[in-house]
Amino acid sequence: MHTIDLYICAIMTNRNIISLLPAATEIVCALGLEQNLVGRSHECDYPLSIQNLPVCSQAKFMPGSSSQQIDRQVKEILSDALSIYTVNKELIKQLKPDVVITQAQCEVCAVTLKDVELALENLLDKDASIISLQPNTLADIITDIKLIADALDAAPEAELLIERLNERIDIVKHKIKFIADKPTVACVEWIEPLMLAGNWTPELIDIAGGQSVLAEKGKHSPFVQWEAIQQQDPDIIIVAPCGFAMERTMREMSLLLALPGFAEMKAVKNNRLYIADGNQYFNRSGPRIVDTVEILAEIINPKQFIFGYEGEGWIKFSV
Repeated sequence: MHTIDLYICAIMTNRNIISLLPAATEIVCALGLEQNLVGRSHECDYPLSIQNLPVCSQAKFMPGSSSQQIDRQVKEILSDALSIYTVNKELIKQLKPDVVITQAQCEVCAVTLKDVELALENLLDKDASIISLQPNTLADIITDIKLIADALDAAPEAELLIERLNERIDIVKHKIKFIADKPTVACVEWIEPLMLAGNWTPELIDIAGGQSVLAEKGKHSPFVQWEAIQQQDPDIIIVAPCGFAMERTMREMSLLLALPGFAEMKAVKNNRLYIADGNQYFNRSGPRIVDTVEILAEIINPKQFIFGYEGEGWIKFSV
């Protein structure tokens, strides 16, 4: 690349970025633009190098609450037509962003487009672009990478990133072609009340060689009755609550164990009950969604796949 091209590229990418979505933060960093990040959300925690950035948002519900308490607090806040997140307007004003990235996929998961639009209204002395993501499928996640890259003039970097991600997915798909058995999988996204993982998760389960039960590709995660899961009696149960690390999930496993007939489920009797990191992998629609595919492949077909996530991304839970 010539000197003039480097100069133009530097000008085009020299933009202050605030990311209010963990997945978007990871995308920006994967595109080689971490140095442009000037602010993040309270949930952005990867890569570790971004954790010293100013925090521009906060959740209104009490940290450390149980699944049931979080669900109740969220529903009470939303019933009053309020956002469950607060955005630090004064800090954003000081950071002078050129680009703010948020999402319109879920009112509960992260700061929403509406929150950002209200926060930026008449706030800055310059126009700031708002990028809003709304992924529901694996293809949408890839599209979001392209969307962010196009807005930040990083299309070549996105092309290389997507190529690497697709190569890893293709490795799993190729091996799965030779495996006839496709066990049924229930992936729990919330424990109390019970919710199964929808959106991209059923598709990832299929790529990894399983069949998702009671949740459909591209559709929002459904609340389900325990009796419905009992009736399906899946071969594998994976517990990966949204926003929970494995240690946090361990503290609530007693709620599942107490469900009537839980010990008699096929997955439990066959020692195919697992806990996975929902926060870092399953619920994060960024580049590490391919890590989730590999984690699922390890869980569903352990004889064919060993990527090295066991203990860090997932564990087997014995009753």
